[in-house]
Amino acid sequence: MTIYISQGRYTAAAIKGMSAKPEDRSEAVAELFAAAGARLISWYLTLGPYDWLIIAEAPDEPTMISAVLAAAAGGSLSDITTTVALTASDTKKAFQRAGELTQKFRSAGQADYYGVGIDPSREIGEA
Repeated sequence: MTIYISQGRYTAAAIKGMSAKPEDRSEAVAELFAAAGARLISWYLTLGPYDWLIIAEAPDEPTMISAVLAAAAGGSLSDITTTVALTASDTKKAFQRAGELTQKFRSAGQADYYGVGIDPSREIGEA
């Protein structure tokens, strides 16, 4: 399963409600993710531009996105961002594959133009 990191903010109404009646939000998030076919790994209250951060695993992006959208639909969350996180092993595989693909890709400005090589140091119009 793929690891995802999501961050977001609580609305002012959510903060007011949770201040009046504190609760462990990780339980509700874990239940939601389980219902979606994902798993909550950890939940954190954070300082800075985001109020919370979760680390979860899901079999694919649609599963993760459906869980995040369901949580957001309640109206207490905003500014949500989700990032895919690769393990060291998966990162190595990605770089190996990228190395293979670079042999099949021509970067812009690096090609021959009608059989004439491009000299990037030469000015346009220079003979």
